[in-house]
Amino acid sequence: MEFLVTGGAGFIGSHLVDTLFEIGNTVYVIDNLSSGKLENLNPSASFYKMDICDQNLCELLCNIRPEVVFHLAAQVSVPCSIQNPYEDARVNVLGTINLLEACVKAGVKRVIFSSSAAVYGVPIYFPINEAHPLHAISHYGVSKVAAEEYIKLYQRMYGTNYVILRYANVYGPRQDAEGEGGVVSIFANRLASKDALTIFGSGEQTRDFIYVKDVVRANLAAATCSPNLTINVSTGEATSINKLAQTMISITNTSVEVIYQPERQGDIQHSVLSPQLAWEVMGWKPNYKLEDGLKDMLLNSTGQ
Repeated sequence: MEFLVTGGAGFIGSHLVDTLFEIGNTVYVIDNLSSGKLENLNPSASFYKMDICDQNLCELLCNIRPEVVFHLAAQVSVPCSIQNPYEDARVNVLGTINLLEACVKAGVKRVIFSSSAAVYGVPIYFPINEAHPLHAISHYGVSKVAAEEYIKLYQRMYGTNYVILRYANVYGPRQDAEGEGGVVSIFANRLASKDALTIFGSGEQTRDFIYVKDVVRANLAAATCSPNLTINVSTGEATSINKLAQTMISITNTSVEVIYQPERQGDIQHSVLSPQLAWEVMGWKPNYKLEDGLKDMLLNSTGQ
């Protein structure tokens, strides 16, 4: 099959591109390299350096005519979204609309969208399932909600099928410190340089950490499952930041100090998503427990 991956030089996108090639597909990549890196990019990919808001995007898609588009290009930093909400909306909302317009004209069969647990905001129950109310507490979260709604609208208006994947806290090789799973990358960098780990608040706040290789598998499953669904991609297991730090210290056998700083404004205390629907409709469940994923990342990975 022929696939297009927006953001294919980024953290998750580059892993997805690698796997798509491994199983024998043709892959096109669009990335403006604002956060993606050329060293992440699979050399077999047909690469187009382009912003997803570029008005030439439609012409490009009509020329290559991919069957499925994986839409991962995004502004992913919550702090940046608050500091510059216009840029956040330009990329995450207007960029998505521009891509959808191009998909309609190019006859794309399915759009698979990388959304986020940020759409839920402060949880009112656990685990968070897909029916949980959407009460985003950041510009980033709102822009993801808006993108989801446009994707649903285009399906109703033009019949472009979709699968929306709401990720928990993704971690793994090639990850920068930005984004929702960035704490793992930050800790890994600090451990490599034997610097102290900083935890904000008590450290008892919890997150649902999902390994990037499992996220790639979820995207592949979304390419063939029943369409027009919104699905959490998560482990369903809550891990405290204290446990994360101690696990990473143990795996790397590195003795470093753990420093506690005041809680950051706007951070939610707990988040864990239900992966039940993913199992029911995609036959997907995570292969990696947190310790296994961290070992694979910290001990076996070259970072490439």
